[in-house]
Amino acid sequence: THGKLKGYVLDLRNNPGGLLDQAIAVADAFLDRGEIVSTRSRRTEDIQRYNARQGDIADNLPLVVLINDGSASAAEIVAGALQDHRRAILVGTRSFGKGSVQTIIPLQGNGAMRLTTARYYTPSGRSIQAVGIEPDIVVEQARLQVSSSGRPRSEADLRHALSNDTLKSERSRDESSPAGPPASSAREQPRSDGKGREGEVRFGSPEDYQLAWAFDLLRGLSLYRATHLANE
Repeated sequence: THGKLKGYVLDLRNNPGGLLDQAIAVADAFLDRGEIVSTRSRRTEDIQRYNARQGDIADNLPLVVLINDGSASAAEIVAGALQDHRRAILVGTRSFGKGSVQTIIPLQGNGAMRLTTARYYTPSGRSIQAVGIEPDIVVEQARLQVSSSGRPRSEADLRHALSNDTLKSERSRDESSPAGPPASSAREQPRSDGKGREGEVRFGSPEDYQLAWAFDLLRGLSLYRATHLANE
């Protein structure tokens, strides 16, 4: 960045959520005003609204938020608030869809009962429950897998490719020889990062396609912002 920050990427992928007040604090950090989230129960008079306070720690720099089907609850509250206020661009896949409020009621004998008492709603009035947050730009995560051919594609694989006449005599000689051992099958197996399922990409690694997409988008937004400010 040559000493100049271009923007922020907030990675909420596989974030299962947490405390409501912490979700409000995170969203509030990037919002200058307006509603962050509301909770509504069966009775219309029981609506609770939580609003942002003045001040944006990012100084209105571009913000990209990454979400996926592992983003739930408090993570969805943050993503939904930033999306509704057009403060951030959401990239990835649809979130989990846990938009219910649980209340813990203490019981005698050191027990407790958890009841679902309300739903979360984004500033525009959208319910998160069972629907989730749709990203502004859908970007599926890549999976690491070597081609089943066991070798990379080349010119020779193309249809009607021009043959190499110097190899004809060598090929005929090889065909008359006993076949050698097959190529190692290890190359035909999906790669693994050592964490999670076979072929899954580790977040933050060079193969993290969604993160690379977010960085490219951030650079474009930064360039557009700089050009727009220069023309004012």
